[in-house]
Amino acid sequence: MEITRQLARERIGSWARRTIDDPAGRLRHSAVAITVVRHGGEYGIWIARRPSSLRNHSNQFALPGGRLDPGETPTRAALRELHEEIGIELGEETVLGLLDDYETRSGYLMTPVVCWVDDDPPVHPSPAEVDELFFVSFDELRRPAVFSRIPESPRTLVALNIAGARIHAPTAAVVYQFAEVVLAGRDTRVHDLEQPVFAWR
Repeated sequence: MEITRQLARERIGSWARRTIDDPAGRLRHSAVAITVVRHGGEYGIWIARRPSSLRNHSNQFALPGGRLDPGETPTRAALRELHEEIGIELGEETVLGLLDDYETRSGYLMTPVVCWVDDDPPVHPSPAEVDELFFVSFDELRRPAVFSRIPESPRTLVALNIAGARIHAPTAAVVYQFAEVVLAGRDTRVHDLEQPVFAWR
């Protein structure tokens, strides 16, 4: 089945997202942008590999995103970070909706924001934030996820073989849910999927 913007909007809109309450403020709230574009004649999303110079999460794969500024919504934060990190400037009319909140081992409450544009806006990656940028097509996103166990946790580890690498949670969990909900039309939850130990810091 061809996945159109309208179908994607309907699937996200008819799906009850899971939110995380943090009344004590123990988590740092962040947002990431899952940005669908039509690149090279096919639809897909952008994923970045972080530079080795970063103090935290260096060389890891990530969606454009970051912490919310005071008073900022997840949607506005995701769009701001998208522009700052890879140079794509989009308005809120491109946002289809939000996926489940995901709590990371490093203390972040991550909200994924799904955007869609039917063209190929130019990208201008920030060298301070992005070492390399990868376009991952819908066909590639449909590859089966890889599940495994680790002795440090009772939870199941998730990884994706995309962008020429094995990508782990939290990015893998968020992208996997996008593929399940938007591309496959399945009600799949990912809050209990684990991250590798190196991502716990």
